[in-house]
Amino acid sequence: MMKAKIYAGISAICFAIASCSVPKSVQQTENKTVPVSFTNGNDTTQTNLVKWKEFFTDPNLVTLIDSALAHNQELSITMQEIEIAKNEIRLKQAPLSPTVGARIGTGVEKVGRYTSQGAGDASTDIAPGKAVPDPLTDITASLYANWEVDIWKKLRTAKQAAVTRYLSTVEGKNFMVTNLVAEIANSYYELLALDNQLEIVQQNISLQKNALEIVKIQKEASRVTELAVQKFQAEVLKSQSLEFDILQQIKESENNINFLLGRFPQPVAREKNNFASLIPATISAGIPSQLLANRADIRQAELDLTAARLDVKVARAEFYPSLGISAAIGLQAFKPSYLYKLPESLLYSVAGDLAGPLINRNAIKAEFYSANARQLQSMYNYEKSILNAFMEVSTQLSRIDNLDKSYALKAKQVDALNRSIEISNDLFRNARADYLEVLMTQRDALDSKLELVETKKQQLNAVVNVYRSLGGGWE
Repeated sequence: MMKAKIYAGISAICFAIASCSVPKSVQQTENKTVPVSFTNGNDTTQTNLVKWKEFFTDPNLVTLIDSALAHNQELSITMQEIEIAKNEIRLKQAPLSPTVGARIGTGVEKVGRYTSQGAGDASTDIAPGKAVPDPLTDITASLYANWEVDIWKKLRTAKQAAVTRYLSTVEGKNFMVTNLVAEIANSYYELLALDNQLEIVQQNISLQKNALEIVKIQKEASRVTELAVQKFQAEVLKSQSLEFDILQQIKESENNINFLLGRFPQPVAREKNNFASLIPATISAGIPSQLLANRADIRQAELDLTAARLDVKVARAEFYPSLGISAAIGLQAFKPSYLYKLPESLLYSVAGDLAGPLINRNAIKAEFYSANARQLQSMYNYEKSILNAFMEVSTQLSRIDNLDKSYALKAKQVDALNRSIEISNDLFRNARADYLEVLMTQRDALDSKLELVETKKQQLNAVVNVYRSLGGGWE
């Protein structure tokens, strides 16, 4: 009775010391408030992002995205990360229930005659005239159970952290889907733009060859010199070289799309003739606070922050005493025939165990401080995700507005230079313009047409990027 009181007193002292010496959590900084709008105005329009199959209307593009979502290797790798996180939940769930096992064993023991156990065995008769055998065989068959009572909710908190991280991996997958959809759409529009630029260059080569023939005729008539012929010839060769450069870019863009689709190089189905008529979709940006609900990467960062906070609670609970319960029941004898003799062969045990760290707790403190640091790290990452999302949307909205204005001016420039080509050719035929003026006009017209196509591609990409930045594409 006295020993029990002493043990109880020691346990109480251990509990008091452990409870009073738990380090404090690192103070967190306050979360920043997002602005009310993406621009200087007060636009608070609500936005409900449409699904990507409704946002992208080109059937070829829809087919490519569908194929990528089914076969992209990076996405498949992420899906396995989700499975790993799901199994982590099962791993953290297991300690909440008792561990039950079965044990069957046998052994032989020979002890010295002049030991306390040997002397006791020699003087003990298990039956009239039958002493304890020497050596002594031990046969045991038992069931045992161990259970840590979750008195500080340490195990339940660890499981909750695992569930939160599982949800975080799901949001990570959603964010990857968003980026994958946007990357395929941007690559597809780039491919259409290259097709259009190739057609422009080929048409320009045809015009330049006609101009070269005219210059050759005029040289024969002594109206121009060989220098003019060589200048026009050089311009044709330059355009032909540009044609092969664009063909290489087309091949690279096709291979990039094929890689995203998880397939070997092959032609990418597309409609090449309607690029100039494509009209960028209109998106309502909404209010910045909606990014918290729409963007998967922000939700993922928020879940990571929640899991990090739970990790701090788990690390704090390690300073407190833990209560363990163990029990066993079975049969034990030195001969198989004696196993069935009850209650003589019956064994059982029940034990309770309250243990907590007192001295040299540096490892536990280190894990606690590391958990605090990871919590702050997750919080800064959460704030960074919100700031990055806001900047992306603000930049792309400004880009759309400026590209619209730029495209309108470049379209007028192309019209003016097209008319200039006709005028310069007429003047050159009538010897009222120098051949250099014709060459420069053709060169400027080609550059302006290529720039117009590039601006159209940038318009389409900007709309896709806004759609992605607002959190669309993963539904």
